[in-house]
Amino acid sequence: MAAKRKGDASGDSGKSSGIRKGRFKRGMDPLFARFNASISFDKRLGLDDVRGSMAHVEMLAQQGIISAEDAEAIKKGLTQIGMAIETNRLEFRDDLEDVHINVEEALKAKIGEAAGKLHTARSRNDQVALDLRLYLLHETLGVTGSLAQLMNCLVEKSSEHIDVIMPGYTHLQRAQPVRLSHHLMAYFQMFRRDSERFMDSLARIDEMPLGSAALAGTTFPVDRRKVAESLGFSKVSMNSMDAVSDRDFVAEFLFNSCLVMMHLSRLAEDLIIWSSSEFGFCTLPDEYCSGSSIMPQKKNPDACELIRGKTGRVYGDLVALLTMLKGLPLTYNKDLQEDKEPLFDALDTVNGCLTIMARMLRSTEFQAKRMLAAVSDPWLAATDLADGLTRQGLTFRDAHARIGALIQGQSEGKGEKAAREKVPTPEDMVEARDHVGGTSRRRVLEQIRAARAFLKKARVPGTANTGSRSKKRKD
Repeated sequence: MAAKRKGDASGDSGKSSGIRKGRFKRGMDPLFARFNASISFDKRLGLDDVRGSMAHVEMLAQQGIISAEDAEAIKKGLTQIGMAIETNRLEFRDDLEDVHINVEEALKAKIGEAAGKLHTARSRNDQVALDLRLYLLHETLGVTGSLAQLMNCLVEKSSEHIDVIMPGYTHLQRAQPVRLSHHLMAYFQMFRRDSERFMDSLARIDEMPLGSAALAGTTFPVDRRKVAESLGFSKVSMNSMDAVSDRDFVAEFLFNSCLVMMHLSRLAEDLIIWSSSEFGFCTLPDEYCSGSSIMPQKKNPDACELIRGKTGRVYGDLVALLTMLKGLPLTYNKDLQEDKEPLFDALDTVNGCLTIMARMLRSTEFQAKRMLAAVSDPWLAATDLADGLTRQGLTFRDAHARIGALIQGQSEGKGEKAAREKVPTPEDMVEARDHVGGTSRRRVLEQIRAARAFLKKARVPGTANTGSRSKKRKD
């Protein structure tokens, strides 16, 4: 017989955690053991697993389900394990399948057989549902912090460039003059909605599933509301079958992430176009661009292009999750193990892209003279000229046709003098849009003030280094 390799799951590795004892005669096939394990990615949930276990064991002792002595030993061991996880000192073992068994076995090594009492009145099914909710409650606030950093940058850039005028576009054709700050504040509105969506989603993450056990609840006299209160949840799940199989909150997080990426991609596309030689409206910072291996003159907008490209990646994360969920019968199925990698990938991608965009935009230089030259085409005043004729008594459709005929005449070399009479300047045109949501100086400053008030009100404490927990747990 060939010698057993290190970590060979065909030996007693499947029995070492205790969950295969009694029922199984043989250990897992080594290949399947690796295929089945999730510890390589769900170790991110380690701190939340410990936190949930602490609240669970306190409740077990309070209800007289385990002794106070055993509870104190378990809590002491869990505290040490939590510190080890936080400082990257806990060695997660691949042969122990997942984060839950790794924590339980680490606890057993510290306090002995009393560790086995921790799992009383719960299942890994409700345990992982709890861990995911705890994780997302924190990480959702992290993403809103990253969004706030980018929104703040957009506000500051808008304030700095309040008097810069540029062409606004439809169909990528010059349309009407707008302030650069008005254009940038359009992206603020997109990211504001993203932030609000994430904050709204917290209400649906905020539901405590522990106590649902495998699917039907538990025979022990648990106090679920006590656990919820200890962990900061405002409510407990009302149906044990739904609680262990619900991943709507993960899907919602991924959908919200997709919208963030779509908005980032649109901003990246604008910056790519504006920084091209044909436009020359902005200069991207060298730190976020690359050169060509063959053409010495090239300065490529790589950061923008990567953000644009990674958008499809996050879309894929959402589609992967929805596809996995669509055919699952109640309740828990191992398919649900596939929820975490798309979630973690989307979270890392969104936080990374938001941070890069904010840093890049902060150092981007806008070329006011080039923008003003582009907006000085007199026919960008066509709508204003039609509006003027309408005020003189023509219907707007007749005025529209008359100005259109003048433009056609100019293109054929006719009527140019008549067409250019009393043409308003770009400054005149932006100031004429002096209504709520318009591009006049006064109205754009209103937007900026409202944006600053939103950021002040929505400021999330403790998010200066957003996404740090994710990165800490990744390795």
